[in-house]
Amino acid sequence: MSFTLAIVGRPNVGKSTLFNRLVGKRLALVDDQPGVTRDLREGEARLADLRFTVIDTAGLETATDDSLEGRMRRLTERAVEMADACLFVIDARTGVTPTDEIFAEILRKRSAHVILAANKAEGSAADAGVLEAYSLGLGEPIRLSAEHGEGLNDLYAQLMPLADAHAAKAEETAPVVDVEVDEEGETNLPDHAPTPARPLQVAVVGRPNAGKSTLINRILGEERLLTGPEAGITRDAISLSIDWNGVPMRIFDTAGMRKKAKVQEKLEKLSVGDGLRAVKFAEVVVVLLDAAIPFEQQDLRIADLAEREGRAVVVAVNKWDVEPEKSQKMRDLREAFERLLPQLRGAPLVTVSAKTGKGLDRLHDAIMRAHDVWNRRISTAHLNRWLAGMLEQHPPPAPGGRRIKLRYMTQAKTRPPGFVVMCSLPDKMPESYTRYLVNGLREDFDMPGTPIRLYMRSQSDKNPYKGRKKSTPSRLRKHLGKGPAGGR
Repeated sequence: MSFTLAIVGRPNVGKSTLFNRLVGKRLALVDDQPGVTRDLREGEARLADLRFTVIDTAGLETATDDSLEGRMRRLTERAVEMADACLFVIDARTGVTPTDEIFAEILRKRSAHVILAANKAEGSAADAGVLEAYSLGLGEPIRLSAEHGEGLNDLYAQLMPLADAHAAKAEETAPVVDVEVDEEGETNLPDHAPTPARPLQVAVVGRPNAGKSTLINRILGEERLLTGPEAGITRDAISLSIDWNGVPMRIFDTAGMRKKAKVQEKLEKLSVGDGLRAVKFAEVVVVLLDAAIPFEQQDLRIADLAEREGRAVVVAVNKWDVEPEKSQKMRDLREAFERLLPQLRGAPLVTVSAKTGKGLDRLHDAIMRAHDVWNRRISTAHLNRWLAGMLEQHPPPAPGGRRIKLRYMTQAKTRPPGFVVMCSLPDKMPESYTRYLVNGLREDFDMPGTPIRLYMRSQSDKNPYKGRKKSTPSRLRKHLGKGPAGGR
């Protein structure tokens, strides 16, 4: 296994910029405004031939109460204890502050290995701050510029002794989607069962304050993500690896998504974009609703986005423990779900309480079932027998007096299931008949809720001999010994 490096320091010293530099991607939000990072964010870092896990943390502040800043500090201190080494970052332009001195003492007690880095050290204006860093008693500081990538060779030299000989952890890859199947839909397909090397990727999305971080903390069994009564605490799409009831998973906690008109701040625009990317990197998307105000327009947009991206969808209704009229509420939810999200007809709808943990087993089962359906494959023989029955029950229309002929059907892809129908006049096929076939597939092949792609393709019914030269009679006459037409 590779080692873990936690980047710690005061707010706005450049921790997230350095994190992005090490992982080679813009994963953490960066802004001139201090205190942008609030949660712990993990990434797979690359530095020359080193591969290791790097953790971006919230800025260390002196708050010790139950305020937002105090909870952020406790989360950062936990990361320090979890990590194999800490990279303590100061601002070389500002120099050593009293807060830096306090936290240097904390790190000496809590971390077995502390590396000191003076960031923003480009230019002579930072010389005094670099010299001051020696006074912290943490050894020789590394002179860094995370913005310009300077000083990374010195960081490599400090990290090299920590690297394990076999540390080469692969970067997380996006889930495999649109997997092609063969003619029979049975062979040449990889096993979709989650493994530690390729865990099931789940994104939890929803409006602000729906309880996403609280739900994930309950699944994890620990307070890993920052929570509280304030709406919009989560800003990054945080990914966490867990083993949930024996199933390896990577769960993405995302920032709350508000209506586009209300997203005005630059920082919130970046956060929402981060959440949208998490949907694209997930296999199953859990749309978390608030039981008190379910199925608002933004909830519907989020669910529709997941369906358009071709991801399996589970709808979870949170805060069910405080719902007074549970039976009536459930009937209303199901009716609204069927009416407002017909494209996700039959998708799992489960009730949970992130606060008490009730309903988590149902949520786990719903995620696994949605993932299984997302990988469903059907043989061509079964599909064509089914298609014949559907045509007999409800023949296709005849636009302009010419009936559309559906000749052949096969499954072309899984993740999500995709089907191709060979037919005449595919451009004349009405949307209503396509919906009729999709709904039939859902019901007859037990594929509720998952996105289904149905493509109409043209199959030529032209005479294969049309356009060829009519020379056969002449050759026949020559073979019979007859002369040109007109007699002997």
